[in-house]
Amino acid sequence: MVQTLPGLLLPFLGTSLGAACVFFLSGSLSHGLSRALTGFAAGVMVAASIWSLLLPAIEQATSYGRFAFLPAAVGFWGGIGFLLLLDRLIPHLHAGASRAEGPRSRLTRVTMTVLAVTLHNIPEGMAVGVVYAGLLAGSPEITAGGAFALALGIAIQNFPEGAIVSLPLCAAGKRRGRSFVSGVLSGVVEPIFGLLTVLMAEAFVPAMPYLLAFAAGAMIYVVVEELIPEASAGEHSDLGVLFFSVGFSLMMILDVALG
Repeated sequence: MVQTLPGLLLPFLGTSLGAACVFFLSGSLSHGLSRALTGFAAGVMVAASIWSLLLPAIEQATSYGRFAFLPAAVGFWGGIGFLLLLDRLIPHLHAGASRAEGPRSRLTRVTMTVLAVTLHNIPEGMAVGVVYAGLLAGSPEITAGGAFALALGIAIQNFPEGAIVSLPLCAAGKRRGRSFVSGVLSGVVEPIFGLLTVLMAEAFVPAMPYLLAFAAGAMIYVVVEELIPEASAGEHSDLGVLFFSVGFSLMMILDVALG
């Protein structure tokens, strides 16, 4: 278990370093830059869902024969349903949106914006956790390099996410220290859910293909429901597409090269 802690903490470190940009930069991110960073994050998450989660889930289900797709399909839809439920139960406000989603609440716009990023980070923590759980369980389809590649890829895309949270808060009048803390807190769910997933997966090793696909479904939900609309909003949406492709390529390269 000790060997997994650096991997579980790496994405959180990426978020924290990004949030620390508030101490060196002033003002909020431009619309173009925010769109580019969101597209990049979406690309990383899609590539991670395919190479690090869905393909290993299918490979681990070879005993199903021609139905080897079944655990991946069931787990994938389980992840979709889980994020759909959270989306309905937790009040949150996406970047650039005028109306909050989820149940009505008296939470401030700042709080609901942080909650939106926190929802985004939950499946990422689960993805890293289930891959490291597979590594601990001795799954031949998951290597130490592959698990590290996933953690590193998510940490890289978390860096701009931390900045996306802290910089606008500071521009809106919050103190730099409080803006930094808000950015950090948006990412703290990642190691928590990562650790919970490791513990759960270790207890149910035969369910590993389902859990891998579950994390993939949760991440794809976030990408399609939140990131892609934000990355393509407004004119010249090709910027979001280009950075989506950069993120996708980077995560693919990391997974193949290190896995």
